[in-house]
Parts: sequence; C-alpha cells; structure tokens
Amino acid sequence: MSIFIEIGLIVLVATFISIIMRLLKQPLIVGYILSGVIMGPYFLNLIKSTDSIEIFSKLGIAILLFIIGLSLKPDIIREVGKISLITGIGQIILTTLAGFFLMKFLGFSATTSFFGAMALTFSSTIIILKLISDKGDLDKLYGKISIGFLLVQDVFATLVLLVLAIMSSSTLAEGNVFMAVLFLSLKGFAFFVALYFLSRYVLPKLLNFLATSQELLFLFSISWGIGLAAIFYIFGFSLEIGALAAGVALASSSFSQEIASRMKPLRDFFILLFFVLLGSQMIFSDVKNVIIPVIILCVFVLILKPIIVTAIMNILGYKNRTGFLAGLTVAQVSEFSLILIALGLSLGYLSREVVSLITLVSIISIIGSTYLFLHAEKIYFKLSPILNSIRLSKKINYEKLEKVESLDLVIFGYDRVGYDFVNIADKMQCHYFVVDFNPSAMKNLKKNNIPHFFGDAEDITFLEDIGLAKSRAVISTIPDFHTNLKLVSFYRNHNKNGIIIAISHNIKEAQDLYKSGASFVVMPHYLGAKHASEMIKNYGFESVHFERERRQHLLDLEKRQKITEER
Repeated sequence: MSIFIEIGLIVLVATFISIIMRLLKQPLIVGYILSGVIMGPYFLNLIKSTDSIEIFSKLGIAILLFIIGLSLKPDIIREVGKISLITGIGQIILTTLAGFFLMKFLGFSATTSFFGAMALTFSSTIIILKLISDKGDLDKLYGKISIGFLLVQDVFATLVLLVLAIMSSSTLAEGNVFMAVLFLSLKGFAFFVALYFLSRYVLPKLLNFLATSQELLFLFSISWGIGLAAIFYIFGFSLEIGALAAGVALASSSFSQEIASRMKPLRDFFILLFFVLLGSQMIFSDVKNVIIPVIILCVFVLILKPIIVTAIMNILGYKNRTGFLAGLTVAQVSEFSLILIALGLSLGYLSREVVSLITLVSIISIIGSTYLFLHAEKIYFKLSPILNSIRLSKKINYEKLEKVESLDLVIFGYDRVGYDFVNIADKMQCHYFVVDFNPSAMKNLKKNNIPHFFGDAEDITFLEDIGLAKSRAVISTIPDFHTNLKLVSFYRNHNKNGIIIAISHNIKEAQDLYKSGASFVVMPHYLGAKHASEMIKNYGFESVHFERERRQHLLDLEKRQKITEER
C-alpha cells in the first residue's frame, strides 16, 4: 500500500470518527487518537508506513509550536517568566520524587522507577497548547503561566534525553557528560543572542520586503519555522524548542497574526497525522498484569500532578482558581515521555512490559486530561469549597482598606484597561478600589498607592466581605464570560438600582449579560467600528481630518504604552 493511499485512508477514517465526536460534543483530539487505535495493529492494521507518517507528524508539531511562538511576545515572557520557572522546576522535582516512590511501592526496580517517574513527570506541551489555543485562553493568566512552565519542562526533558544519549556511548568518560551539558547551555545562549539580533535588526526589514508578495511571505514563514527547528535539532536541541523559538523571534512583528492565520491550515492537517500515529502505536501486551498499575498511575497523573501544581502556585500567592486551571494542564503524559521510555528500552534500562505500561498510561491520561480541561470551570465550581478549606498560603488574604461611609466604585481587573477607569475615578475624587487576583498587578497597585483587594470575582464570600452590594457602580474588565455572568448576577440580586458594566467580545454573551442585569456591556470591536463609522459620517472622505485623528490616536497609544511599561 502506497503512502498516498494510507494518508487518504487516515483522513477518511479520522473525518468519520471526528464527526461522531462532534455529535457527541467531544474534542476532536480524542477522535484523532481513536482513529489511530482503529487503524492500528489491533484492529484494521492499515498503517504500514510509520516512518513516513512520523515525518509528517513532526512537521505538524513544528508548525503548531511555531504558531504558538508567534503569540508569545516578550512582554508575556517578562510577565510570567519567574512564576513559570519556579512552578516548572518545583513540579518536576516533586512529581519525580512522588512517582519514584509510587513505582517502588508497585514493585518496580530503582532504575525502572526512576525512568517511569521521569516519564510521568513530563506533560504534553503540544496537546495543552492546542487546547488552550482552541479555548481562547492564551491571554489569560493561567494560560500564560501554563505555557511558561510547560516550556521549562521541555527544556529539562531535552537535557535529560541529551544526557542519556551521551551516556549510551561507552567511549565517553564520566566527566564528558558535564561538559556536554555545559556546551549545550553555551550553544543555547548563542542561539538566544543570535535570534535577538535577527528579530531586532534584520527580520523587520526583511518582512517588510517579503510582505509585498503574500506567496513569498508564506514561503518564508514555512522555511523560517521548519528551518530553524531543523537547525536547533542539528545542534543538539529538540525540534519543538527550535520551532517555538522561530515563532517567538517573529512575535513582535506586525505580520505575526497574518503569518499565523496562513499557517493554521497546514497545522491542522499535519497535527492530525501526529495524533493518529500516536493512537496507532498503543501496545496492549499483558494487559491483565498491568491493569492495576495502570489505574494507580493514571490516578497519579490525572489527580496528583494537578494537585502538586495547584499547591505550588497557592504557596506563591495565586488564587485557587488560577492554580487549579494551571494544574489541569499537567494532567497527562508527554510525547517526550514516549521518547524517553523508548530510549530507555534501547539502552537496556527498561523492559517491553514497562514500555507498554507507560504507553497505556500516556494514552489514557491524554484522553482523560482533555475532558478535565474542557470542563475545568464546572469541576472547579464543585471543588472550590474543598480547595478553599485546604488553602496552603495566607499570602492571598485580602488587603486591608480604611472603611469609608459610602462606596462609589469597584473596578475588577487592572492589567488590561482597568487603569483607564482608575484615572477617571481619581479625577472624580470618588471612593473606589480595584480587585485583582494577579500578584504582579498587586505590586503595581501598591507601587501607585491605588486602593485594592486581592481576590477572586467568582468567590461569593469575598464579594460579601468587600461590601460589593453597597457600591454605587461596578466595572469589570475581566474577559471571561462566566466570571462576568456570576458577578453581574450577584450584584444585581443585591443591588437593584446600582450600575454594573462588563466587557464582552461576543454578541450572544453580551445579550446574556444584559438579561442577568448588566447596565451596559462594552464590546470593544463594536465600539471601535461605531466610532470609525461616525468619523466617516462626520468627515466624509477628507483625509486631513483622519490625519488629525491619527495623530491624536498615536499620542494616546504612546501614553498608554508608557503607562504599561511603568507598570
């Protein structure tokens, strides 16, 4: 059977299964994996050209991470870099230790337990990035932090694989392992400097030239993303890190969104092959002997790993909701884990039975974590009383404010557009405070002497404690619809005459907010389009008026940017 026919059958079966998944309101990723299982050796046995399909799947991985990198602007990295590093390293250490002792308890040897624990520690950056992206949560706090510590995992996993590859050579002395890691770090620093120079001084001018031809820009995007991934791979890094770095280098470009939109169709096709291939490689040998360990290890991956991340973030001062949502992103086993155990098998450290065990746990955890992630809000709502009762950190206690006889305004969210409302509140000289649950926002609020609370808009007890119902007006700049809906409902149930303003990016959601009692719903795209249409109505087609508006808008943007940088 030719590779062309195999790919055609893969697409056909995946389409049929995905339609069923859509009718059942299940994620398409599950459909892709099930398609692989059906076409694998235990059912139809139609996939023969595994090596060729694996090449296509690697292209999908590279393109996916390249697109994600395009959205990782430097300001996001500065915002969550520290917390991501601490959370990522902490999770790796704690999960590895817990996994090691758990596998020892199950009767495995020390070497097997070490490899197994490391494999269970790593989480799938590819799957989570796609889920977060599909959910539209890349700009949310937990999404930014999750991407950060998953990247920390990938870097650590790359180092582990490199060290194991070096150790497999009998001609190397023990001291060369340290030197190899040192050289890898130096190469990484050199790549960072080179990419910074290119993204700052070379790529902007090059993209301005290439953008004159859409086909040429598309061709350059492919060659840049895949080419840089290949270069990273040649120099001892992973393809994934190279592709992501390629995207980050273009993230600050004004053409980043256009490049991403043109690459998405390629991503969707090639990533389909990755998940189908993953499903087809499931190994079911000696299921009866591994069923109990599989169940125990799946519980470990799906429950204990998220608890570890939630606890770390809670200790660092983040609310339970942010920690919980971030924790669910590690509730699966990574593709790096499959590579790790395959290398362990080839080096003689692992048996085929252990490889079968980890592979089965990997597939089950990927499917299970997908469901958990998609229903994260509902799960958190049910578990929030328990999470609140076992809070580890007191750093998130509410900030103290002097009591005032009357409360005029409460502003939820400061980082996005909240400071606009703060400026108005200061000019009106009204009694107000800001509510936010981002620790970095707290530092800025304290620095600028802005009255504030550290709290969650979905915490009813917190809303009661701050006396929200007594406020004459409430403004929410929070982008999450469900959070705004709960906030509007609570306020309107306790204050029939007050003013509450929320933000929405969706007409249906805006209508639902109005039904719940919102006084006004701000729709940025709607207001922007309305303002532009009024300009055309008032100015006609006289360019001099638009030039005046343009200059004023640029001044406003510069002022806003300066405020953002100061924060």
